[in-house]
Amino acid sequence: MDYFRYLDNRLHCEQVPLDQIAASVGTPFYCYSQGTLERHFDVFSRAFAAVDHLICYSVKANSSLAILDTLARRGSGFDIVSGGELERVKRVGCPGSRVVFSGVGKSGAEIQAALEHDILLFNVESHGELLRINTLAGRMGKKAPIALRINPDVDPATHPYISTGLRRNKFGIPHPQAMELYRLAASLEHVIPMGLDCHIGSQLTTLEPFVDALKRVKQLLIELRRAGIPLRYLDLGGGLGIPYDAQQIPPHPERYAEALLQELNGLEITLILEPGRVIVGNAGVLVAGVEYVKEGEEKRFIITDAGMNDLLRPALYDAHHTILPVVRRFDREEILADVVGPICESGDFLAKDRVLPEFHAGELLAVRSAGAYGFSMSSNYNTRPRAAEVMVCQDRFAVVRPRETIHQLMEHETLFT
Repeated sequence: MDYFRYLDNRLHCEQVPLDQIAASVGTPFYCYSQGTLERHFDVFSRAFAAVDHLICYSVKANSSLAILDTLARRGSGFDIVSGGELERVKRVGCPGSRVVFSGVGKSGAEIQAALEHDILLFNVESHGELLRINTLAGRMGKKAPIALRINPDVDPATHPYISTGLRRNKFGIPHPQAMELYRLAASLEHVIPMGLDCHIGSQLTTLEPFVDALKRVKQLLIELRRAGIPLRYLDLGGGLGIPYDAQQIPPHPERYAEALLQELNGLEITLILEPGRVIVGNAGVLVAGVEYVKEGEEKRFIITDAGMNDLLRPALYDAHHTILPVVRRFDREEILADVVGPICESGDFLAKDRVLPEFHAGELLAVRSAGAYGFSMSSNYNTRPRAAEVMVCQDRFAVVRPRETIHQLMEHETLFT
């Protein structure tokens, strides 16, 4: 459930009409519902109330400080994948004890910064990374808490670009090498094996891949205990999908939790989960203005002021996002059209061959389910300033990130003389 709905035929975010925000800040803009964020986090966390657990929101899904602050005040921890994301969670006051650091390419400087912040866990992805962390922790007079990210070779049945748990993916330690690397970690002077990590992909719409992966790492956890390497944390990552359209409805977090907890019954361990999309995806929309409606020889094009630089997912993943008129009218026919942007690329589209209400130039449309991997993947391609970000709480709204200006895009550039 989210708090975007029509009231008097105007699409609202909570109690604020989106056309009112557009009149104030211009288009395109991202709009986030604070109430939806809080509700989604609470529902997810309550689903795991029966076990000791820590929810670490996946910052890469949307790293807006306003979103991070909302979740931090709800008790969320954070899953980070860069030094920049570490600085963001520090900015909202999150202690290191609620931070896990994932990612295959952690630099020396990033590792040192995380050690200084006394993070909960490094999710280690390679032999070389393990040795680097040990060396740097030794230089700093610290012991680094680590988990090995295990690649269980489980097919998540999702888009190949967001699959991370197959042997051909770059992520994680191959399952057959795990025991040997844990023994090495246990022998090192400046790391402490504290956990086991597994994340198989994103936008999963069935429970079976999660359960299959858990069964594999659960057996490894038992074998490690028998070998004298008891671990305190089991990090099962994120990946639970959201309903971008009516064709695939992912399991509710309660069903997801039931499936995992049934497998973990009797296994005394603290569970770490890294949801991202399921928390923020349906808490945000992208609002765009219609510039032109163009009649092509074969199809109609609704040309908006938002392009692939604002929302990359349709071009990158052929992702489906529901598109709604901000002001709903019932005297319009439905049409078949592509919704496209102003970018000089044929791949610049928000929707293809979509049946939509007829739009006219000057009207507004809202792209649903844009809270995750929307603004965070946006760019300045074609020297386009990135969109404004707005947060709504009940009957008020605020710009939490102003729209960039052309001047800002070029202020650090120089001519070669």
